[in-house]
Amino acid sequence: MRQRVRSAWLFLAPMLLVLAAVAGWPLARTVYFSFTDASLADLDARQWVGFANYFSVLRMPSGRTLYDGLLVDPVWWRAVWNTVRFTVISVTCETILGMIVALVLNAEFVGRGIVRAAILIPWAIPTIVSAKMWQWMLNDQFGIINVVLLNLGLISGKIAWTASADTAMAAVLIVDIWKTTPFMALLILAALQMLPGEIIEVAKLDGANPWQIFWRVTLPLIRPAVMVAVIFRALDALRIFDLIYVLTPNNVHTKSMSVFARENLFEFDKFAYGSAASTLLFLILALLTIVTIRIGRISLDGGR
Repeated sequence: MRQRVRSAWLFLAPMLLVLAAVAGWPLARTVYFSFTDASLADLDARQWVGFANYFSVLRMPSGRTLYDGLLVDPVWWRAVWNTVRFTVISVTCETILGMIVALVLNAEFVGRGIVRAAILIPWAIPTIVSAKMWQWMLNDQFGIINVVLLNLGLISGKIAWTASADTAMAAVLIVDIWKTTPFMALLILAALQMLPGEIIEVAKLDGANPWQIFWRVTLPLIRPAVMVAVIFRALDALRIFDLIYVLTPNNVHTKSMSVFARENLFEFDKFAYGSAASTLLFLILALLTIVTIRIGRISLDGGR
C-alpha cells in the first residue's frame, strides 16, 4: 500500500507543479496585492495597507464617520447578487433540461447517434462566438428574435433585449442555458449509460410505471453523477465573465463579480481593489464548493 501511495504521488507531482506555477503563484500574488495600494501604473511602488481595500473607517474632523472598502461597496454587492441569481436560475434550468435531454438520448430510436452529436453543437461553439451571434439575433433593430416574435404577434414592438433593465438578465440566461444544457445532458447521459438494465427490468416486472422507475430507481442511482455535474456547472456559473462582458457590456443589471473585478483591475486603474474583489470571489467559490460537497455527502450517505 505504501508503494502504491508513493507511486500515486509520483504520477501526481508533475500536475501539482504545473498547477502551482500557473494557478497557485498568481493566486498568492493576487491575495498579496489585495492588502496593498498597488496601481497598475507602478506595481513596485505599492505600500502595505492591510484590510483597507476590504473595509476601512475614516473619521472626519467634523465627527462624521465614513466607511469604505469592498464589503460596504453597493456596486460589489449588486454584482454578487447578479452572480448568485444567475447561477441559481441557470444551473437549475440546465439540470432539469439536461436530465430531460439525457433521458431522451438514452432511449433507443433511429438516428440516435446523429442526434447525440448534434445536441453538442451549442456547447462546442466558443462562448465569445455564441455571445456575438446571440447579440446580433437579439438586436432591437435587425435581430431575428424580434422579427419572429412580431410576426407571431407575441410582442407589440421591438425590444432591446440586451440593453433594457427588464430583459438584460433574461437574455444572458437564455444564451447560457442554450449553450450549457448539452454539457449537463452529456454528464447525466454518461451516468444513465452505466446503469444496469436488470434493475429497470425488475422494476417493470414489479408493476412500476415510468415515473416511479425514474423517481425511485433511476434518479437515486445517478444522483452522485448529477451532484458532480451541478458542482462543476455552479463553479463555472459563479465565475461567469465572457458571456456577460460581450453580450451586455457596462450593464449594472447583469454585472458579475468577475466583470466587477476586471473593471477595477484594468479599466479603473484600481489594481489593489480589483485584487480584493478577485480574492473574495475565490473565497466564495471555495466556500460554496466545500458546502455543496458536504451536503451532497450527507444526503448520499443517508445521514441527517
